[in-house]
Amino acid sequence: MKKIIISIIVIIVVFTIAAFIGYKMYVYNTKKVTRTETVKEVNNMPSDNEIFFDDSSEVNSTSQWRGVNRDGIYNETGLLKEWPADGPELLWFCEELGDGYSSPAIANGKIYIAGLFNDDLVLSVFDLSGKLLIKKIVGKEWNDSYPGARSTINVNEGKLYIFNSLGHLHCLDEKTFDLIWKKDVLKDFDGINIMWGMTEAPLIVGDKVFITPGGEKYNVLALNKNTGDLIWYSEGEGTTSAYCSPLFIDGYSTPIIVTNTEKHVIAFNADTGEKLWSHPQTNTYNIHPNTPIYSDGMVLSITGYGGGAVLLRLKDDGKSIEQVWVNKEIDNQKGGAVKVGDYIYASGHNNKYWFCVDWKTGETMYKAKEIYPCNVIFADGMLYCYSERGIVAFVKPNPQKFEMVSSFKITMGTSQHWAHPVIHDGVLYIRHGDVLMAYKIK
Repeated sequence: MKKIIISIIVIIVVFTIAAFIGYKMYVYNTKKVTRTETVKEVNNMPSDNEIFFDDSSEVNSTSQWRGVNRDGIYNETGLLKEWPADGPELLWFCEELGDGYSSPAIANGKIYIAGLFNDDLVLSVFDLSGKLLIKKIVGKEWNDSYPGARSTINVNEGKLYIFNSLGHLHCLDEKTFDLIWKKDVLKDFDGINIMWGMTEAPLIVGDKVFITPGGEKYNVLALNKNTGDLIWYSEGEGTTSAYCSPLFIDGYSTPIIVTNTEKHVIAFNADTGEKLWSHPQTNTYNIHPNTPIYSDGMVLSITGYGGGAVLLRLKDDGKSIEQVWVNKEIDNQKGGAVKVGDYIYASGHNNKYWFCVDWKTGETMYKAKEIYPCNVIFADGMLYCYSERGIVAFVKPNPQKFEMVSSFKITMGTSQHWAHPVIHDGVLYIRHGDVLMAYKIK
């Protein structure tokens, strides 16, 4: 008996040591050596009397994560329906953005993007021809496992809102790039950082900017976008942030904010912070980077690691919900999904396929092996997919079969192919680590 107990103890110790070594190897293998040179700030902006902000209909005064409604839909027309064999024309590219996975924000004839140099969060600003206008150190940024800037900048009414993975929310003047205010939401509101750093694109509605510290008391909160002062906070479910950027739903007597925290899809009154409802949404690691999708009075939440998708119908003027369906197959991790007509298109994670799912029933229409895992956006009748293997695919939305029209491979840039593409005024923007590329698709 004594020998058996000793054997069990030895096995436990060996297993513990092996697990520890495995974890250290995992961290080492996922931690990329980042650039360590000192960043030289650059200012090529014209003088005050030369600064011109285009107010034409082709340029928006606001720009945010995954388009106007955060649903991956870009309202562009007249785009190409087929690309040349080697892909659309590359108009220009810019190097030395710094490490990062955030998408470019485009507004007022300017392109805004964040990157990591050493431990610094660096803002780079370009004009639409790719000319560097300014490079400015904003603060610090995540330099741990998978180092780099994560959050897409929100441009709103003359201000830039930049959130880093350390929980610092910066508000900058769009013309001078001077700091207007800053909040450390982890320190100021007892938030808790998460394994790979905060990854939330700030949501702005009216005079409020919404953010998720993930604390027990200050779980989700609204700040005054002009001053940074606290407007309201909610305890929510008291669980941590989950890499999710929130969604605003209008059209009900109560304006609604929906997001994912550690174990729930959860909704709040955008005016008061009152929790309206929550619904369980879990996976192995409680990681939920995808912004929920709203359409037809329903909310879709989709998550990776086999968690799958759930569709919820809003009831009681948005104050309650009922579950419509669950589909465990379509388990997109962080690439987003798009709704086109009555169908959802997205790639899987554990389930290594490209999926088409019926919005109304949750039935999987088909699954294909051609491209996965990938990010996906939609414009002018076509899907634009950017895979983790660096393939950009031009796909016709077809509920019967996977139908790829054209594709090409990204050969420039560094690290993972995780940044979501952006379409603006007939140009497709692809960020791969420290390089931003602009392709003519009109």
